[in-house]
Amino acid sequence: MLHDGWAFFGMHLLWWLFWVALIVALFLLFAPVPRARRRDTPLELLQRRYAEGEITSDEYEERKAKLERDVTPGQ
Repeated sequence: MLHDGWAFFGMHLLWWLFWVALIVALFLLFAPVPRARRRDTPLELLQRRYAEGEITSDEYEERKAKLERDVTPGQ
């Protein structure tokens, strides 16, 4: 025998590598892609704080008025 079984071992190893690479490729192809979290606007943050009860109605109205006053046209 020329190869004393090394050819069989090499082929066996290549098949294992093939299947592992295929599984990894399929996982990467179908895995969900994490999306960047959208940053909330200051008004959205204010609305969330009001909805969660962190601020009172008076604080909400005062801060909302300031935010709306400070917003420049075109933004």
